[in-house]
Amino acid sequence: MTEHTDPRLHRDAPETLDEYQRLERWPEFRADLERIRFSPYFSRLSAVTQVISQTGAGMAIHNRLTHSLKVAAVARAIAVSVSSTPGRAAETLEHLGGCHPVVVQAAACAHDVGHPPFGHLGEQALDRLAREHFGLSEGFEGNAQSFRILTRLDQYDREDAGLNLTAAVRSAVLKYPWTRAEGAGLEAGPELERGLAPVGGTGAKKFAVYTLDLHSLRSARAAYPQIRPRQQTVECSVMDVADDIAYSLHDLDDFYRAGLLNQAAISAEFKAWRADRLHLSRLTNGELNGTLRLPGRSLELLWRKLQTKDQWIADEDVFAHAVARVSEDVVDGLLVAPFDGSRAAERSLATFTASWISYLQKSVEVHAEPAVRSGHVTLNTAAWHEVAVLKFLHERFILDRPDLTVYQRGQARLLKRLVFGFDAWLADAHDARRAPRRLVDLVELATEDMFRLGKEDPDMLDATDEPSMRRHAQGRGIIDYVASLTDAQATSLDALLTGTSERLWDAGQGL
Repeated sequence: MTEHTDPRLHRDAPETLDEYQRLERWPEFRADLERIRFSPYFSRLSAVTQVISQTGAGMAIHNRLTHSLKVAAVARAIAVSVSSTPGRAAETLEHLGGCHPVVVQAAACAHDVGHPPFGHLGEQALDRLAREHFGLSEGFEGNAQSFRILTRLDQYDREDAGLNLTAAVRSAVLKYPWTRAEGAGLEAGPELERGLAPVGGTGAKKFAVYTLDLHSLRSARAAYPQIRPRQQTVECSVMDVADDIAYSLHDLDDFYRAGLLNQAAISAEFKAWRADRLHLSRLTNGELNGTLRLPGRSLELLWRKLQTKDQWIADEDVFAHAVARVSEDVVDGLLVAPFDGSRAAERSLATFTASWISYLQKSVEVHAEPAVRSGHVTLNTAAWHEVAVLKFLHERFILDRPDLTVYQRGQARLLKRLVFGFDAWLADAHDARRAPRRLVDLVELATEDMFRLGKEDPDMLDATDEPSMRRHAQGRGIIDYVASLTDAQATSLDALLTGTSERLWDAGQGL
């Protein structure tokens, strides 16, 4: 049995490393990476929507798996770069626990394993169902679900330890290292951690762990006493930056390929803001929101949002320069020629994407004492503003489209039918025994977790009596199950449960 004094290598259950692993330096981190890559939860990401589905827009569209792999590539490049930089930056990284490229890769591969079917729409729908139908105050959150999968739901070879990952990798996936309840009662503002601000009176908008799994967070974070309690580890901050870079460029890649970016409308928005900055700056937020159809208004609202929330870095002149650069490279550059599937178009897009990724990878800084809304590794001021503007392109011109909203409302109703259907099935005393085996297992697991927490820290539970605890456990188990489906599996199961499908044996295999 191997024993380690380095707390970053701590696992929830002891292990013996085989001879192949012993040949590598830091074999424990490599083992973590391979466990994640071989996980069925990781594999299913190939059939989970990023924003728009492949069936509706072609195989070139990113899914959660291709996104995760590209985040891993960007993150590794950043980790290698900052780790090899001599001087004060290297000393800072060493003091804070290091920045190992394999840990960063593992975290990047794992960061989206908790995302449910149908992208962020599925996350919102399951959150609402968990809170309103089952009374789970924590609802559902993709980051917390990822951590629950890695530390509890997935299996390697140690019971009750999930994939039994090292403390370093478990800590590196904790983008928002707090529970939902920690955001309750706080007031949103520039001095509050990003994601901790409460939303709708339900606690933190983003969080990385359910109370059922809080003990694993505490165990992992104990390896980093030098990191502030609500601050990301260095390796987590690298993964987070890489996620931002990949998201800002690969979604742009998708929507350009699919022909969904209207160059004329985007150009009008950018030109109007640059030409009318002084006039727009004098309008109230109400006036801007009331005239959003007019060009320039949305970019002005983006600037005001950054200025309000991120005073630590937001700069009006730098924002204007970012708008000018994105306008030149994207609006008046890439988007001028529609994507036609030709080799020349592929080459042009590949060159554009590679150039921006290379530039952003080199635009990182290391901070010993970062701002509360930032990380130890972050983009520099110029790149930070440019990524914000790149994200604005698809958030304003894709995510707000009415046709996408109609499509997503149908998906939300599908998930509701699944949750209600499985809940009714498990409540049927005559037929509950024939429910999917994995569903039953997940409910039993959640029940174990609920009663364990009831003994160790009952104040953290919503429930106060055994029937309520079992009801909440059933809800958590059902949500765990539905969240683990692919888009196609969710659609097939819905058709089966509603009696609208004649396909049987191939529709629900492995469920």
